[in-house]
This record gives sequence, C-alpha cells and structure tokens, in this order.
Amino acid sequence: MPGPGLGADMDAGFSAHLRIGGVTFDGDDAALLRAIEDHRSLNAAAEALGRSYSRAHQRVTDLESAVGPLVERRRGGADGGGSELTDDARDLLARFARLQAALEGTARTEEVVLSGTVRERDGELATIETGAGMVRALLFEDATDVEVLFRADTITLHRPDTAPPAADTSARNRFRGTVTDVERGEAIAHVSVAVSEEVTLRVVVTLASVEHLELAAGSSVVATFKAAATRAVPR
Repeated sequence: MPGPGLGADMDAGFSAHLRIGGVTFDGDDAALLRAIEDHRSLNAAAEALGRSYSRAHQRVTDLESAVGPLVERRRGGADGGGSELTDDARDLLARFARLQAALEGTARTEEVVLSGTVRERDGELATIETGAGMVRALLFEDATDVEVLFRADTITLHRPDTAPPAADTSARNRFRGTVTDVERGEAIAHVSVAVSEEVTLRVVVTLASVEHLELAAGSSVVATFKAAATRAVPR
C-alpha cells in the first residue's frame, strides 16, 4: 500500500545522482570513492564505511564497466601497495559535487514527498498511485515502489469553482483538499492543505493569493502541479 506523504527540506529530499553509461552514480558511490582516496585502500575504505569488501569491490567494478578506470591498484612493494583514484574518478567526484551544490541552492524551498506504486509507464512518464491519489511524474529508472518528489512552490491553488479543467491546462496533477492552516510571512504564506487522511501538503503562495482566494482554515481548494515538475525515484 502507498505510504503517507510528508514535508521535507530539499537537502533531505532530493538525492543527487548522475546517470552515466546506464549506471547511476549517487552519494553512496561518491562516499566510497572519497574513502578510497582517504585510506588509499579499498578494503580500508569499505571497513570505514561499514560495508563489506566484496560489495564495495563489486560496486567499483560495476562503475568502471560504465565509465572506465576509477581506481588504480598497486601491488605491495617498498611503498606497501594500495589504491588511489584516477583522474577520471576525481573528475567524476567534481561533477557530482557541482550537482549537489546546484540542488542545495534550492534548499530553502520545501519539498513534498509521497510514497507510491507505479501503475503505468509511458516512456519516462509514470502514473503512480499515492496516498493522495494518482500522480503523473518523470521516472528514469526501472522501479515499482517509488517516492514522488515535487517542490512546494510548483503547486498552484485554485478555488473549486474556478479551477481550470485538466484538459485545459498543462498542470494535469490535481488534488482536492481542505486548508488546515495558513502561516503568514512578510510576503509569502505556507498553506497546509489536507488532501487525504494521510497526506497534508505544505504549499507556498503569496499573501496576495491568500487574500484573492480567501484562504483560511476550512477553505476547499484544488491543488495542481505539472508532471514535468514532478520526479519519481526508487525507494
């Protein structure tokens, strides 16, 4: 069964990863390469990270089959042997660091996370059953159990009587809900919208929108957001 949704900061929600040669390079892989660089040994790196040597070795092998040599292994000798990263490995870590920095640049925006199950696939677009209802999202991996991620500032709120029909807008994802709380700031507000017994969305809107839509606890609303701005990742 799909799990409940929750609010999270983008630092915790969006996991940076690179797709290279059909292999996904993520934070765990970056940590492994950095540990090899620090300890100059795959065995010591695996031990430091609490991983088995065999799994760490297999992961490096899988990555190298996609991107080329990442670790240079030296036999024992006067210097005692060991392992060190190749220039390609350091370039890969630099690319990953730049991606992480780009994601962290949006860290001040809250993110919505919904657990769900893929019901249909149309290329990279998936239809996913969540605790709040069906959602269409971009999914680039082969997965059935996923987490659906979208930023709170990509959600648009409408009054039910003026919400555009789904066929007339690119924002095909939509939930009906009830406002439970409005937290006002100087220029924006965080509006909590219960869209099911399990899921409450935290939506960022301007104070002008709060006034125009007459948003208050108990207000009925329709929340819409685009599939193109919605990402699904394997759980």
